[in-house]
Amino acid sequence: MLIHSASQLLTLKGGPRRGARLAELDIIPDGAVLLRDGFIEKVGDSASLLAAYPDEPRLDATGSAVMPGLVDPHTHLVWAGDRCNEFEMRIQGKTYMEIMNAGGGINATMQATRSASLDELVEQNRPRALNHFFHGVTTVEVKTGYGLDTASEIKQLAVIEALNQSTPIEMTPTFMGAHAVPPEFNSDTDAFTEMLCNEMIPAVKAWSLENLPELPFVDVFCEENVFNLKHSRRILECARQHGFPLKIHADEFGNIGGAGLAVSLGAASADHLVKISAAEIEQLAHSDTAAVSLPCTPFGLADSHYTPARRIIAAGGILAIASDMNPGPAWCENFQFVLALACRYLKLTPAEAVAAATINAAAAINRAVRIGSIEPGKQADLLILSVDDYRHLGYRFGGNLVKTVIKKGEVFPVFSMR
Repeated sequence: MLIHSASQLLTLKGGPRRGARLAELDIIPDGAVLLRDGFIEKVGDSASLLAAYPDEPRLDATGSAVMPGLVDPHTHLVWAGDRCNEFEMRIQGKTYMEIMNAGGGINATMQATRSASLDELVEQNRPRALNHFFHGVTTVEVKTGYGLDTASEIKQLAVIEALNQSTPIEMTPTFMGAHAVPPEFNSDTDAFTEMLCNEMIPAVKAWSLENLPELPFVDVFCEENVFNLKHSRRILECARQHGFPLKIHADEFGNIGGAGLAVSLGAASADHLVKISAAEIEQLAHSDTAAVSLPCTPFGLADSHYTPARRIIAAGGILAIASDMNPGPAWCENFQFVLALACRYLKLTPAEAVAAATINAAAAINRAVRIGSIEPGKQADLLILSVDDYRHLGYRFGGNLVKTVIKKGEVFPVFSMR
């Protein structure tokens, strides 16, 4: 299929962006792209490709910008129930950690998720996954962490894989048993950490080798009142010894060195980074560990503190953005809103936000060689927008500017499905 006459074809060729390069989208005016067998075969101007492939089936993108599919590199998409009561508590002045210490937060969702069957979880989460897809996310990272025991964590991984197989959105799984200490451990983080290393990580590896094409990431919530630096290092080093790729939640509420730990262990990403230190920004800048900002989370918490994105860009780090979709402060199924927040609160230009949500987001899940840009040989994951200028993605918010999603070469018209 030949997609032609795009007002702007955003190729983002050349790999992840750092520094000033983050704003370079490598746009082809009146662009065209030839797709074959689920992959991108040719990219160029419409006149040349229309002449070279006169008999190819065509999709006319006149009046539309065409871009790579969005990549959401940090979500907690699979859960049961809701926490709307906590939203009211936050409005009344309770903090995230106060709610969590009172039995809310992650532990509240854990109880609902443990109680739900695999089939119930698949059906509850399918609409969320599809909504994300039809707002332009063609690949999404999805964490466990609402089971917090071996059987429930593996159940969440099974749900992620079931949704991966039964919906068009492509899911990259992450095992996050180190999301919180479950109540049965009576706040004994040492004991739970050892259980994670000695029981859960080996069990997840055994299940994954039988049921997944590759091992999932392993992530940990590295904060003083959750898993401190010692616990986080123990868990991540154990996971690395078992062959798992790594991620980390770091520096969301305080700085204890989580981002530096991520760099030292070669993690794919360090995420949140609201309280990151200047020294750790420099460490990230001299590494391939992506810095993932989650602007929906401080927005949802009505917090004025966001990831210092401009400092990370200036230092030369690989900046990505993600939704952090979760049942607490960031229940956001419209990734275009994340771009709008990034422009307003991270002070990114629309071009920088697009790059952070495509090629750099792909790097944050070790997928930049396959997705995140429109280049020959890459997977045919594209969006056709309903507007002729990509800058509308940062300028507008709350709606859906995606007209058509193309996943592995298959066309999914968005508006005809409403």
